[in-house]
Amino acid sequence: MVAALEELGKIGVVPVIKIDDPEKAVPLARALLAGGIPCAEITFRTGAGAEALGRICREVPEILCGAGTVLTVEQADRAAAAGAKFIVTPGFNPRVVRRCLEKGVPVAPGCSGPSDMEAALEAGLDVVKFFPAEQAGGLGYIKAVSAPYPSLMFMPTGGINAGNIASYLACGKVLACGGSWMVPPDRISAGDFGAVTALCREAVAEVLGFSLAGVGIKAAGEGEAREAARLFGTLFGIARKGGARPAFGGEGVGIAEPPCPGKYGYIAIGTNSLKRGMAYLEREGFSFSPDNAETDSRGAPAAVYLDSGIAGFAMRLVQKKHSV
Repeated sequence: MVAALEELGKIGVVPVIKIDDPEKAVPLARALLAGGIPCAEITFRTGAGAEALGRICREVPEILCGAGTVLTVEQADRAAAAGAKFIVTPGFNPRVVRRCLEKGVPVAPGCSGPSDMEAALEAGLDVVKFFPAEQAGGLGYIKAVSAPYPSLMFMPTGGINAGNIASYLACGKVLACGGSWMVPPDRISAGDFGAVTALCREAVAEVLGFSLAGVGIKAAGEGEAREAARLFGTLFGIARKGGARPAFGGEGVGIAEPPCPGKYGYIAIGTNSLKRGMAYLEREGFSFSPDNAETDSRGAPAAVYLDSGIAGFAMRLVQKKHSV
């Protein structure tokens, strides 16, 4: 998979933006950044699309900015000339796909049926837009077609909102989701970029799903750890879990003797996606310790520690379990 599309996967949500006034493009891009979403798909539904795209690419290079609703070869040329890092089309147009590949611009063509998906595979693509997602069968359809087309990844767009994006992203075949609820045209036209930033933060919260997953308290030694675990059990009814280290205990709380990360222990934060959670925190200036990374029974990443702690506690980022 090409790097630009991989980056979209790390972000998880792609604002699909219809803009009428190119003067609004740069402040809008900065509002997206402030809200934690460093990407945008500027649609070519208006005559201002190409100019708005170009301004963002020139003046806010931190934004991974692409073009959407590209219908013709001429529009693909204009998008590439404006600096688009990726191109998205509503359907599979062989001439447009071919021109994007000739220009070296990653393209995710719209596919809603097997014939389009096979055409995408024939063109050497591994990411397609699934549009209109909800109307075309939603998550259930994606899971069904993933069986015969296991190499394809999907970018659902159409009907995606704050209420269902987490469910889509929990599916391993979904790279990222496109949506417009965090960039309402009326707020953009009014220049209310504070509202856009707030909506973006809410979208990021839905994507990442950060929540407290547990606390590990460091004891001075095995004796203190066992006694602390006993007290948690007798006083609060938190049953101690079995295992090789019985000093660890409890549902949501653990007691451990050294060695244990952190001065006082660790705080575990669950996330819907370890990959996206790590990418978000890296964008915020944090780094991770590869030496303490953990994997699950299938070898997939399960937990990792931040290099820096908070208030004497090591910070452990944990992949939540999904039913999808």
